[in-house]
Amino acid sequence: MLRTHTNGELNLKHLSEKVKLCGWVHSTRDHGELIFIDLRDRYGITQVVFNPENDKKLHSQAQELKNEFVITVEGKVSERPKGTENPKIPTGEIEVIAESLAVLNASLTPPFEISSSLEPTEELKLKYRYLDLRRHESSKNIFFRHKVIKSMREFLDKNDFVEVETPFLTKSTPEGARDYLVPSRLNPGKFFALPQSPQLFKQLLMVAGFERYYQIAKCFRDEDLRADRQPEFTQLDIEMSFIDEEDIFRLTEELLVRVLKEALKIELKQPFLRITHADAINRYGTDKPDVRFALEIIDLTEELKETDFRIFKESINSGGRIKAIFTPSPEKFSNKDIDELIALAKQNGAAGMTFFKAVKGEILSPIKKYISNEKFNELKNRFSGDTDTLCLMVSDKAEVSSMVLGILRTKIAERLNLIDKNLFSFVWVREFPLFSFNKEENRIESEHHPFTAPTDEDMDNLEKNPLSVRSRAYDMVLNGTEIASGSIRIHNRDLQERIFKLIGMSEAEAKKRFGFLLEAFLYGAPPHGGIAFGLDRLTALLLKSDTIRSVIAFPKTQKAICPLTGAPSEVDEKQLKELNIKLRE
Repeated sequence: MLRTHTNGELNLKHLSEKVKLCGWVHSTRDHGELIFIDLRDRYGITQVVFNPENDKKLHSQAQELKNEFVITVEGKVSERPKGTENPKIPTGEIEVIAESLAVLNASLTPPFEISSSLEPTEELKLKYRYLDLRRHESSKNIFFRHKVIKSMREFLDKNDFVEVETPFLTKSTPEGARDYLVPSRLNPGKFFALPQSPQLFKQLLMVAGFERYYQIAKCFRDEDLRADRQPEFTQLDIEMSFIDEEDIFRLTEELLVRVLKEALKIELKQPFLRITHADAINRYGTDKPDVRFALEIIDLTEELKETDFRIFKESINSGGRIKAIFTPSPEKFSNKDIDELIALAKQNGAAGMTFFKAVKGEILSPIKKYISNEKFNELKNRFSGDTDTLCLMVSDKAEVSSMVLGILRTKIAERLNLIDKNLFSFVWVREFPLFSFNKEENRIESEHHPFTAPTDEDMDNLEKNPLSVRSRAYDMVLNGTEIASGSIRIHNRDLQERIFKLIGMSEAEAKKRFGFLLEAFLYGAPPHGGIAFGLDRLTALLLKSDTIRSVIAFPKTQKAICPLTGAPSEVDEKQLKELNIKLRE
């Protein structure tokens, strides 16, 4: 055996035992007579001592060691001298007195110190990712990710799910993001697509009678990148038959309760908060609400409809709404601060914003001559109670007023430190619109994807008023970030064809792109639905990381480049000829 123990397990129970250890030289300290080596592997660090009195040749060998050399050491476990213990590590009470040493591999000086607490630059970390992953700060994220996925697999296995792998090389059915295309050498002029999700295959598995499916699925989208996006990412993909929304909610909540308990030792309470999409927009100004703090949006249209303020009157007469948020601690907002909030409101689409301050019984507002103190005090007492307040008001189209105040709401919460960073607040957002209107193409399109079922109550409005139709779609939001999305699917061919027609897809095009699914629906498709978690995003949020790159072993940059391997790269002309491809000048 190259080793008898790891570098994280030796303690006082092993005193006087002869052991063999392997690992990387984490650091060296030459104290003249004695040489101390911190030996590191994935399990921890053990201090190894080389004493010239025991073996001068061995001591001389140890002097040649440098950081990141890979070595194997044999020696005897000894108690550290009193006062030299290291309580920060599990092996901190012992050391190994070396009796033999072999260098398994030497190392160049790394471009950054593995043992240093200083963070390397992003460029260096990605170019030398295999070295970065030796750092505990980076490797612990990957081990945590493993723990999360292991917990999920065990939970789903206990709940009678079967893990099924679906194809990577599949048919291009672009909906939303661009596909990554793969040319087929054996079928010139034809292409596979890498899957944006296993959506169609998991629906076919329900038609096949599997009833409960899951997959840790790799997905690919050729889209512009942000901190929480990668060209390839991983989903926990789930689909179930003979269920409704409540079955999905219950299962998902139980899954998250288990994961947070096992991975973070955090107890979550069920059921999670559930709100409709319309309610989320009206109360929080976004379909990804952060519910760790209050500051909900209030509609003041009825209270202020008799005002003489021209901007309010014109907005109401044109169908707009006056919406507001009431913030605590108005004394913390100077006139300059309020001007900055007004500028932020305008940057995000509002025509403007006004306000009033209620401080120690005094009202301060640029529109005092249009609205009485009595009315201001009435609003303050109703929505802020006895506490002083700053009220920010936006009068515009309902969706604009809500969206702008949603942005200001988060900004103010951050400024006033109202957000508990240690809290994990999950919320279900349900009943999204089934369709949205694409102004550029002057047509309606699916809000999520065209396989989402409409609510039964709105079925009669599909052709009459499609933009009013609610879907049976739902998102799981954590601390203001969507971490999962799903829906009850269409399982009826006639309804699926109606949806395709409504989004402008001809019968011929629908058959060309999705004919295999439509045909499958003719053979007894059960009611089914599912959900997919963005595993990278969820793991990053649980670790309070700013980017999903920190939880992916070998991530790409924001330009979809791998600095480590140099991908994407040019290929030989011979390869292009075999694929019947010619590059355009």
